[in-house]
Amino acid sequence: MDNQQLKNIIEAALLAAGRPLNVDKLQALFGRSEKPTRQEIRAAITELQTDYTERGIEITEVASGFRTQVRAAMAPALEKLWEERPPRYSRALLETLSIIAYRQPVTRGEIENIRGVAVSTNIVRTLLERDWIRVVGHRDVPGRPAMFGTTREFLDYFDLKKLDDLPPLSELKDMESLNVQLDLPDADIGPGAALGDIDGRQQDADEIDSLVGLISDDEESDQAVAATRDTDNVSSIEAARAAAAQNSPEAPQISGADEVQSATVLPLKKP
Repeated sequence: MDNQQLKNIIEAALLAAGRPLNVDKLQALFGRSEKPTRQEIRAAITELQTDYTERGIEITEVASGFRTQVRAAMAPALEKLWEERPPRYSRALLETLSIIAYRQPVTRGEIENIRGVAVSTNIVRTLLERDWIRVVGHRDVPGRPAMFGTTREFLDYFDLKKLDDLPPLSELKDMESLNVQLDLPDADIGPGAALGDIDGRQQDADEIDSLVGLISDDEESDQAVAATRDTDNVSSIEAARAAAAQNSPEAPQISGADEVQSATVLPLKKP
C-alpha cells in the first residue's frame, strides 16, 4: 500500500467515525497482508496535519486518540449552523470540576473544605452524567466516602491529551480569569462575591449612611423646635407672673426656690 492511499484511508476513517480513534483502531481497519505498522500510521497522520495547516479543519490528538475537528478560529463563522445555545455551566460546577481535576482523587468532603461551601448533589450528578468524573475508589476512613477522578471524556471535551496539559495553578490567579476564558455568566457565586455585588453592597451602604444623616438632621431639628417651645413657655410664665403682680399689689413675693418650683406646675403655652 502506497503512502497516499494510507493517508486517504486514515482521513476518511477519522471523518466517518465521529469520535477519536487511536492507532490500534486505525491499524485494525487493514487486513493482515496490508496492515501498516504503528510508525507508518503516525507518519501518515503527521503528513495529514501538515496538509491541513491552511485549512479550516485540523487533526488533533486527545486522550482517546486522533480526531478531525473544526479549528477554533472558525467557530464565529459557523455558530449560525446550530440553533440551540451551547451548554453553559455555573461557577460552582466549574469550581468543583477544577478541584477534582487538580486534586484527584478527592472526596466530596475535601471539595467542600476547599470551596468553603457544601457541594450540591445536582452538581455531582451532572458531572457523572456527562462522564467527566467517575468514582475511582473509597477513602479508608469511617463512612468510606467515594473518591472522584476525571475521565477520558473530560480530556476529550476540553481538547486535552493528558492531565499534564492542564494549565499550571500558578497561571490561574483567580476564578474571574477562568470566567473570562470560558465566557461564562455570573451565576451561583460561591464563597467569593462578584464585583457587581460588591458595588451593590457599597451603594446600599451609602444609602443607609444618607438615611442615618437624614434621621440625625430630623432629630436635631426636633431638638431645636423643642428648645424654642421651652423658651416660649418660660416667656409665657414670666408674663403671667408680671400681670398677676400688677393686678394684686399685695401679693407675696416669690423667692427664687419657690419660683423654680412654681414654674414646673404652671400650664405651658401650646405651640
